[in-house]
Amino acid sequence: MRRMMAFGKRMLGSLRGHKTELSLAVRLAVAAVAAYAIARALHLMLPLWAVLTSLIVTQMSVGRSLKATRDYMIGTVGGAAYGGAIAMLIPHSGEGGLLGLLVLTVGPTAFIGAVNPSLSAATVTAVIVLLVPAMNHANPLDSTIDRLFEVTVGGLTGLVVSFLVLPSRAVSQIRINAAQLLELEAAAFAELLAGLTRGLDNDTLHRIQDGIGTAMAALHATGLEAERERAAHLSKGPDTGPLLRTIQRLRHDVVMIGRASVVPLPSNVQARLARPLSDVSNAIVGYMRAVAASLRDGAGNADIHPVDAALQAYTAEVAALRSEGMIRGVPVDVAERFFALGFSLEQMRQNLNDLDRCHAEWCEASAVKSVSAKV
Repeated sequence: MRRMMAFGKRMLGSLRGHKTELSLAVRLAVAAVAAYAIARALHLMLPLWAVLTSLIVTQMSVGRSLKATRDYMIGTVGGAAYGGAIAMLIPHSGEGGLLGLLVLTVGPTAFIGAVNPSLSAATVTAVIVLLVPAMNHANPLDSTIDRLFEVTVGGLTGLVVSFLVLPSRAVSQIRINAAQLLELEAAAFAELLAGLTRGLDNDTLHRIQDGIGTAMAALHATGLEAERERAAHLSKGPDTGPLLRTIQRLRHDVVMIGRASVVPLPSNVQARLARPLSDVSNAIVGYMRAVAASLRDGAGNADIHPVDAALQAYTAEVAALRSEGMIRGVPVDVAERFFALGFSLEQMRQNLNDLDRCHAEWCEASAVKSVSAKV
């Protein structure tokens, strides 16, 4: 019994960590059932296509659903019009003629879909409009109209479900994605600074920064969805641009620090900078993780003053090293990377100050939203 209860708690905890995915699963199920019921009530020829369309346009966020619906509807209307025109205007008979029309249908629409992926539905729609009448001995015009009705029912159903059933806004997903990316950058930064004592090869650098690029692309895609929602007045929140650009610049800082870590510092320089660099690492990593937690939870503090203090102490120690002449006589590549490290840390200080301003803006927006909800 205890084991069953413990297992149940673990499963519940795991599900709580995937609320967004669970919400999407519920929306997809509701959209599929609703689209099928509506298609049957309207006596559409292929209710299956209404169901498939509803699944295609029901996405992770409202902003993504808007784009999916728009692209799919445009591609479908264009493909239906083209496929229907081919079927009605070009006489054909037998398998040979149908194959010729199939090539004429697929070629141009596939090319358009390759040039503009958002119109990729045109090819599938044009083929269905062309082939269904041939298989069922139906009228091409009726097939075109049926196809448009089916897709319209599925698209509108999926869009309405995205709005009404456990709706997920891209703004809230930006918080989660940004928090994840900041944690990845913080972990990479800590490991890269530690590598200054031994040097890092290219394979290690790639391993340390693995996943950051993919997470960055996902964050920018979510940012576009959030701005689409804001433009349609479907959600409120801060402008996503400053936060995304700041996180992008922090990623560049991490890359530059990685390049500076390829060659280890001289042992005497390492001894002098070990403590300041450790303090810098702890302060920056702690701050970035605090911001990540605050963004994810929608509340919390992140104090940037320890970062400024640690970087000032590091800069003072570097100035002392240079005044004592400890950098003279080191190999040119080592000296270049030593100064590149100082430049990268200074750039990171500026970008972290920008992150602090973005964090304050997003925290203020969360506070306003919380007060509005209580009222």
